Amino acid sequence: MKTQELRENLKQSIDRLSPERLIVVADFLAYLSERESNEATVELLKIPGFLEVFNKAQKDVAAGKVTSVEQLKRKY
Repeated sequence: MKTQELRENLKQSIDRLSPERLIVVADFLAYLSERESNEATVELLKIPGFLEVFNKAQKDVAAGKVTSVEQLKRKY
């Protein structure tokens, strides 16, 4: 089943649920979303040196040391 087809089937199923069941579905989707986000974070933190580079990038952005997309486009 294609992703779009699956989404449509899910939407139809959600439309048939009672308000009480919708709360359960919403809580479960929030749980899945948070878990996926946490798993992605763990994967990033496994990359050697990632945290150091990320922290430096945050400091650079805060200090205004950034290159706009427009500037990048002009370079290339």
